[in-house]
Amino acid sequence: MGPYVIIALILLVVIILIRSIRIVQQAKAYVIERLGAYKETWNVGFHIKMPFIEKVAKIVSLKEQVADFPPQPVITKDNVTMQIDTVVYFQITDPKMYTYGIEHPMVAIENLAATTLRNIIGDLELDQCLTSRDIINTKMRAILDEATDPWGIKVNRVELKNILPPKEIQNAMEKQMKAERERREAILRAEGEKRAAILEAEGEKESAILRADAKKQQQILEAEGEAEAILKVQTATAEGIRRINESCPTEAVIKIKALEAFAAAANGRATKIIIPSEIQGLAGLAEGVLSTVKNDVTKEAE
Repeated sequence: MGPYVIIALILLVVIILIRSIRIVQQAKAYVIERLGAYKETWNVGFHIKMPFIEKVAKIVSLKEQVADFPPQPVITKDNVTMQIDTVVYFQITDPKMYTYGIEHPMVAIENLAATTLRNIIGDLELDQCLTSRDIINTKMRAILDEATDPWGIKVNRVELKNILPPKEIQNAMEKQMKAERERREAILRAEGEKRAAILEAEGEKESAILRADAKKQQQILEAEGEAEAILKVQTATAEGIRRINESCPTEAVIKIKALEAFAAAANGRATKIIIPSEIQGLAGLAEGVLSTVKNDVTKEAE
């Protein structure tokens, strides 16, 4: 055996050894088979496989993955056909089961998601489908997670990406939403007008109360003023009577005062005057005196 053959054999052995060395990266797993049978799963780190006997059957990513499936036609309980596309977030937890559990895992998940979605939507009406996304997501996640567990897959969450009703249904919904907005606007406007009317009525009420209180206070002050004036007049009258009584006036003085009061009363304003008898006698006396004085003056003139 020549030296070149030995060198070639050495190089071949080195190449085989180098190709047998595997460095598993973070968040990855290598499924190793020996003579066609599963041997072990390599995790992150340095590994060497036996040449020609062992091989890497599958490299599995342990990261969380996203599967965005195309829209699927589904029929609701009230016979409305919609297009719904789903997004599934999953993670491989068992590389061995993922490799040997099912032939095409992604196709299986897609079909399983479609059938599960049809079953759930078939029990709901259109309005429930549009308003119950969280419930649908939760049910789908639970069903898919249980179904994919034998495949070494963990379904973390499921989201309904889009729900597309037929065009005529969308138009009807838009009209309904427009009518609802107009109704709310009318209600808000009516409530605003009602509130304004209430405030205006309350303002008028308070204004009327204030005016009534002001008029009441004015009447009270006027009454108090009149009462005080009357009291002062009565006090002055009483004081005058007291002083007259203290001066002990004669009957003649009293009659003269009465005559002065009668003259003040008969100032031309009254149309009918009743003269007391005492004043009539005093008036006759005064007339007699005046007549006597007049006769005396006439005689002296002759």
